[in-house]
Amino acid sequence: MIPTDPPAAAGAAPGASAGVGPLTGKTILMSGGSRGIGLAIALRAARDGANVALLAKTDTPHPKLEGTVHTAAEAIRAAGGRALPIVGDVRDEESITEAVLRTVGEFGGIDIVVNNASVIDLSGSLDLATKKYDLMQDVNVRGTFLLSRAAIPQLRDAANPHILSLSPPLNVTPKWLGAHTGYSLAKFGMTMATLGIAEEFAGDGIAANTLWPRTTIATAAVQNVIGGDRLMAVSRTPEIYADAAYEVLTSPSRELTGRTLIVEDVLEAAGVTDFSGYAAVPGTPDAAMYPDIFLD
Repeated sequence: MIPTDPPAAAGAAPGASAGVGPLTGKTILMSGGSRGIGLAIALRAARDGANVALLAKTDTPHPKLEGTVHTAAEAIRAAGGRALPIVGDVRDEESITEAVLRTVGEFGGIDIVVNNASVIDLSGSLDLATKKYDLMQDVNVRGTFLLSRAAIPQLRDAANPHILSLSPPLNVTPKWLGAHTGYSLAKFGMTMATLGIAEEFAGDGIAANTLWPRTTIATAAVQNVIGGDRLMAVSRTPEIYADAAYEVLTSPSRELTGRTLIVEDVLEAAGVTDFSGYAAVPGTPDAAMYPDIFLD
């Protein structure tokens, strides 16, 4: 399990050899993962020597965003894991089918699905473009459902199968529904799809949970969409999400399923009491002072 010292849990050095741990030899199929939280989760698994297949669109560099599916694969290998970059679109069922087939062909099966790909637009209802509403529904909700569903036959054969969606608890209060209705619908849809799958396939021992941070995470979305430099300065690093995801994905699947989990709660249960090492800017006020969306 993760160390209790957050700075030490922040990722392995480039070129590190794979360790031996609960995810050694396990295969993860992740949507997105070229950068940010998804990549951090992949790198944490790679430190155990996990296999990671990434289904992502970023074949070539974005003018404003660092990382492609290929550079992410290189980082996973450097951290000690095996990587399979798959250029595709989680909105496209054929891409998903191909991703499952290629993952199984390369690694022999699938143990874990991480629904990381997500689109964010916090515009109010009158300002939200219909195309952007459709995009959020297609990537966040449809993509989560289709990728999870496509992997079910493989997960049924896995020893400790998990589905993990990066989405919030169902805090369907007027505060959050009214703040950004289109985005809230899409993120709550990810959670509902995951909880439905948890119940439907509980008899197969397939865990399906969601995971969400109590604070903002220092990602490109926070920088470019939500809050800019001010919010980045009081956010926590993606490694806090990755360490919590590791705890969830290494838990017995029949004992932890159908839950909407909070990053900090998961880590506290694992013995982590000091989150200061996860500050995106060392020495800044505790990020807990700036709660993320969907949490009071």
